[in-house]
Amino acid sequence: MNRIGIDEAGRGPVIGPLIVAGVSLDAETAVKFKAAGVKDSKLLSQKKIFLLERLVVENSLGYMTEKISPESIDSRFKDGTNLNFLELDKMADIANKLPGETVIIDCPSSNTKKIKAFMTKKIPNKELVVENYADKNFIEVSAASIVAKALREREVAAIKKELGYDFGSGYPSDPRTVKFLKIIKENGLIMEEKYRKNIRGTWATLRNLENKDLHDFL
Repeated sequence: MNRIGIDEAGRGPVIGPLIVAGVSLDAETAVKFKAAGVKDSKLLSQKKIFLLERLVVENSLGYMTEKISPESIDSRFKDGTNLNFLELDKMADIANKLPGETVIIDCPSSNTKKIKAFMTKKIPNKELVVENYADKNFIEVSAASIVAKALREREVAAIKKELGYDFGSGYPSDPRTVKFLKIIKENGLIMEEKYRKNIRGTWATLRNLENKDLHDFL
């Protein structure tokens, strides 16, 4: 039986897109991937992620990615769309297009029962497994996490090149990211198109900048 694993990368950052990825595997390839060291991308170095991405892309039955831009994430408030369901819609698109009888989803919510009921309507013809920490427990989801993370890393690198600044990881916990946001906000640049399209303006990080001193990050 062929199975599809689905995961995301970049849910929490204030800079850059959220990437959703799916990978379809047969049982034999799943064993091969496990032996090669495929695991949750959070447990791997960036170098290893890119090496394993190539393995996954070249040997899976199929793979697919969806990119959710910062602008799309921000605009969801206008129509009242929860970020979970914005992400789940992309997951459903991937699940319905990739070959496989079973779909395993790394659940973006602790309420797996509610999410499974929602996704059963979106993916009516396949068996569903919806779990927290599926990226650690299922090799198919681990493979998807690697594909998602590798694409997210390339997207972030491209943004740094476009903006001419190394802002670090793009996560609110990264001092380099906060420093960068503080600089462009205090210099009146934050609403310029090249910044606005890459930064999640609805994130609390931007509002919290008012309570931080730029000298804290110099």
